[in-house]
Amino acid sequence: MAEPIPAQKAPYRVELEQGRTYAWCRCGRSAKQPFCDGSHSGTGLAPDVFKAEESRTVFLCGCKQTGEPPFCDGTHSSL
Repeated sequence: MAEPIPAQKAPYRVELEQGRTYAWCRCGRSAKQPFCDGSHSGTGLAPDVFKAEESRTVFLCGCKQTGEPPFCDGTHSSL
């Protein structure tokens, strides 16, 4: 299995829509960050698929090292 590549060393601010399903890029290779575009194929990594429970602003991890996927936990500050 390949290691995730940090897409950026900062979170992505995203507006989630209640009831919508999202696929957060776990590998860091997607051109549509922070969301998956299928670039993980062959890496052994898969996106984190989740459904928004409410409409709100969130910060999704950009460094791909968070301990709370898909949300930023500040890990990027120690990279």
